[in-house]
Amino acid sequence: MLNIFKELKRQDHPRILGGLDILKYIGPGLLVTVGFIDPGNWASNFAAGSEFGYALLWVVTLSTIMLIALQHNVAHLGIVTGLCLSEAAEKYTPKWIGRPIIVSAVLASISTSMAEILGSAIALQMLFGIPIVWGSILTVAAVLIMLFTNSYRHMERAIIGFVSMIGLSFIYEIFLIDIDWPAATTGWVVPSVPEGSLLIIMSVLGAVVMPHNLFLHSEVIQSRQIHTKGKADIEKTLKYELFDTLFSMIVGWAINSAMILLAAATFYNRGIHVEELSQAQSLLTPLLGNNAGNIFAIALLLAGISSTITSGMAAGSIFAGMFGESYNAQDTHSIVGICISLGLSLLIIFFISDPFQGLIYSQMLLSVQLPLTVFLQVSLTSSKRVMGCYANKPWNSAFLYTLAALVTILNIWLLIESI
Repeated sequence: MLNIFKELKRQDHPRILGGLDILKYIGPGLLVTVGFIDPGNWASNFAAGSEFGYALLWVVTLSTIMLIALQHNVAHLGIVTGLCLSEAAEKYTPKWIGRPIIVSAVLASISTSMAEILGSAIALQMLFGIPIVWGSILTVAAVLIMLFTNSYRHMERAIIGFVSMIGLSFIYEIFLIDIDWPAATTGWVVPSVPEGSLLIIMSVLGAVVMPHNLFLHSEVIQSRQIHTKGKADIEKTLKYELFDTLFSMIVGWAINSAMILLAAATFYNRGIHVEELSQAQSLLTPLLGNNAGNIFAIALLLAGISSTITSGMAAGSIFAGMFGESYNAQDTHSIVGICISLGLSLLIIFFISDPFQGLIYSQMLLSVQLPLTVFLQVSLTSSKRVMGCYANKPWNSAFLYTLAALVTILNIWLLIESI
């Protein structure tokens, strides 16, 4: 893997995205892995494990398979065309189809940002007793400053490194407590839908396969302008990208699974349902002792800030794409997209009475929008007009459309169950 990153670093990349440059060196797949341990994931996984034990581990397996296929596919779009998903939709899709989907993706980014901001605010409340609303305002102000000044570039690696270590600590902890491995193995591979679990299933799915990450992944990839360097460079990059995606998604699967395993072993067996993120700090006690609460809160804060930054970038990329532009934090359209996402998220938080349930429902809403993004993405990557000889093979298109149909069916099921 190190050789792959070294070779990618040796390529002559045009400086287009400013603040996104840092992502060229850590790998786009690793950006998605950071999304695996954002506050929305924490809430969904802890709720799944504490309420249903090992029964919903299969959702993490299914979501990871979906994510590998979709992230690899959208990366192809950026590598081959030099366009992000939003730009490609604007260029190749009729406006009466493309524009509503892009607008719904902006709404999904608002839902994402709301979860990330809430997570940071909860962490500030745990650390300093700051009320949720004021913590949310402080988070948004800090993120806007970092986005518009690009100062976050100097701390992004440190944030990702620290949050990743917390994620890996969850993996390590599963060897310190009593896990029912036969039940866990069954849970990973045998789908089951316990009564009342569909909302949590959709939340876990939406927390893993996030629409804004599909847009952002294509944005980061296209910034390298590989499509201008000839067929050999395109094919080499496609190969490296697959490795990056596989490695990153497997790490993400392990972290998500570990959270559910820990919640199942710690809470479910005692009949305790996690209703606040602060309850979950006890998961780190065996590893970190009495400092577990503060370290948990710091990790949550950094996870929230880091993922709020990327969700803001995604919103800027999606909005700018409607005008045929790439993301640029100094450009008007990107700025408007960032402000819409973060501003409306903050406004919604003012009316949320239960922050933990707000996290759960925000992730569920992402899964509702997901089929629209996937159908759009697959239609573009299956088109020879868009992708030329790199268009999806018929079997690949059928598989990707099946994934979108599966999420659609789950959404309809959730709607019927709710009614």
